Amino acid sequence: QVHVVESGGGLVQAGGSLRLSCAASGLTFSRYAMGWFRQAPGKERECVAAISVSGGGTYYADSVKGRFTISRGNAKNTVYLQMNSLKPEDTAVYYCAADQTLRTVIDTSRYWGQGTQVTVSS
Repeated sequence: QVHVVESGGGLVQAGGSLRLSCAASGLTFSRYAMGWFRQAPGKERECVAAISVSGGGTYYADSVKGRFTISRGNAKNTVYLQMNSLKPEDTAVYYCAADQTLRTVIDTSRYWGQGTQVTVSS
């Protein structure tokens, strides 16, 4: 059974930083692309960052480019999202997801975590 578990969310002031972690088990992590999504109240879920199987390919939403960095540690079956210069509009539940390619993790991820809340105060 596949488990995807996010951690690292919390309350931070605008301009601050947070690092989210996502641990995946029950799958061959090194064969899966990983993505970070977020959903704010009343808004649709969006992909904010994704990373390819090799780690050589990445995707960022325009709203987070230059502020967020996605990385992966295959030895620890973990993907990270470093979030800097946080803004109140970054407030959302952040989800981690896995699928077999960069394209499919963005569009139709198969495995999902339960999410972690990120709140940015002004």
